[in-house]
This record gives sequence, C-alpha cells and structure tokens, in this order.
Amino acid sequence: MLKDGVEGSGGTKAVLIAGPTASGKSALALALAEATGGVVINTDSMQVYRDLRIITARPTPDEEARVPHRLYGYCDAAVNCSAGSWVTDAAAVLAEARATNRLPIFIGGTGLYFKALTRGLSAVPPIPQEVRDSVRARMERDGVEALHAELARRDPVSGDKLKPRDSARVARALEVIEATGRTLPDWHNEGLPPLLEPEGIKAVFLAPDRNELYARIDHRFTMMFDGGALDEVAALAARKLDPILPAMKAHGVPAMIRYLAGDITREKAIEIGQTDTRHYAKRQFTWFRHQLGEFEWVAPDAAREWLTHALSLSPNARKRLSSTDQARA
Repeated sequence: MLKDGVEGSGGTKAVLIAGPTASGKSALALALAEATGGVVINTDSMQVYRDLRIITARPTPDEEARVPHRLYGYCDAAVNCSAGSWVTDAAAVLAEARATNRLPIFIGGTGLYFKALTRGLSAVPPIPQEVRDSVRARMERDGVEALHAELARRDPVSGDKLKPRDSARVARALEVIEATGRTLPDWHNEGLPPLLEPEGIKAVFLAPDRNELYARIDHRFTMMFDGGALDEVAALAARKLDPILPAMKAHGVPAMIRYLAGDITREKAIEIGQTDTRHYAKRQFTWFRHQLGEFEWVAPDAAREWLTHALSLSPNARKRLSSTDQARA
C-alpha cells in the first residue's frame, strides 16, 4: 500500500495532472501530495530551467518545502534539456518514489513528456555540442530555408513534415543526421518504452472555461512582469546565450528582452507575452485532445472530487485534500 489510503499494488501507481497554463495544476498537485504523502514531479519543459522560476510559474520555495518536489529548476538555461534527457531523469525519480513508498504525481503542461510516460519516446542519443554549433553556424550563414532544402534531400520524411520557418526543428533534424548518420524517423521507430504501465494510472486534464482561462493568463502575466520576471529575464539576457535555446524562447522572454533593449514599450511587451501564452494554452487543449485520449477532462473546481473517487482516498486523505488552499493557479 502507498501512504494514507491510496491503493498501491493493483491500484493507483501514479497520478498524471495535465492542463493548459494557469489552469490550477500546481495547487491541485500540491494539495494531493500533502493529502497522500506523495511527491510532485515536474512534467513541464520550461520549469526544468533554474533561471526561469517566476516567468514559468514554478512552485515557490515555500511550496517546495511543504512536500517533495522533483525535476524543477535543475537545468541551466545554456543547456537544451531534451525530452530524452527528461525521461532518463524522470525514470530515476520514479524509482526513488517507489522505493520510498510515495505516490508519484506528475504535473505539467508539456504533452510530449506525458506521452513519453504513457506511450514511450524515440531513442535519439545525445547530440555532441560541436555538431549543434556547426549546424547553427550554417543556419546563421545560409539561412533556415537553405538548411530546410538540405533536410528535404537527406531526410524527405522530415523535410515534408517540417515547415521552412521552423528553424529549431529543422536544425534538430539535421543535427541528428550529422551526429548519428540516421534520420529522426529511423530513431522514432526504435523508441524507448513508456515509464508507466497503463494499469494503475489516473490521468486528469484540467479544462477550464476558455474565456476565464484567458483572463487569468492575462492577469498572471502582468503580475509576473511586475513581480520579478523582468529582473529574471534581464539576468538571462546578460548571459548572451544563443537565442535558439529553449529557455530563451519561453513565453514572454523574447518580448521582455526587446523591452529591455528599448525596442518596444512595457505595454507592448506585456501584450505580446499575454498573446503568446494564450495561443500556447489553445495548442495545449488541441494537443491533448488529439494525442492523449486516456486523460479524463475535468473542470478545475471539480478536480478534487474526481481525484477523491478515482484514487479511493482514505477518509483522512479525503479530508486533507478538500481542506487544502486552492488559491494558486
């Protein structure tokens, strides 16, 4: 048995909490971990970066002190923390949770990470930094369209799938060919097995009203901008990292860098950040609907009741879950 009345063997072995940004996932995961003695495991590709606590709405230090949190802020912004490296790290964290008899609670908004948990992931090996640097230097010199044309010749499947303007993915596909001599589709066919067996998984997708969500996103971004995110981005910009790195493209970061450079106004930077984040939330709805049908879609205000019944919580755990603060989004 896992702690506090959550069924273990033959019952709930892991909880997956997904949803669009600003939907209330963090508060729900924290409450469930406190109620069950669980561990909160980050499943968001941007919250892995230590440089981006505020702009990515990572749990606060006080929240992290309340229950065990794993895979938050453990990568430097200069590193491309790939899905493959996250899966490797998540496997170690999952083993730790099982060894310590804690309920693993995976929470985030990155669909590919959840897909890796339940469906597996392609086994692309790490790409040497010199290969990355070489491809990016060629892209700066020749332009993304030239590299896309090269990709279409060397990997017709990826060339047909990717748009010429998708510089990051075009570069990634060429890096894989340069480093391994094989194409991404070849590697995808081999794949890593899923970390979780389908039996015993409880997966919920928080699906708030769209208009309410977009209003919350706009408000939260403004609060972030004025609440330390700008200083966070200024420190990041001072490092003069490659703008193609994932951390440099986090929602709001490019607009804030433009504001700090004097290229746009504060109001415009906030507007761009809000718009980008709303568009991302819309894509999250679409992705989970079409890619991960095993998730139960639940309104945020009904999620605790759903978890109570889905996990067969003990009376004490049920009481703790229902009484924990629900304020954080």
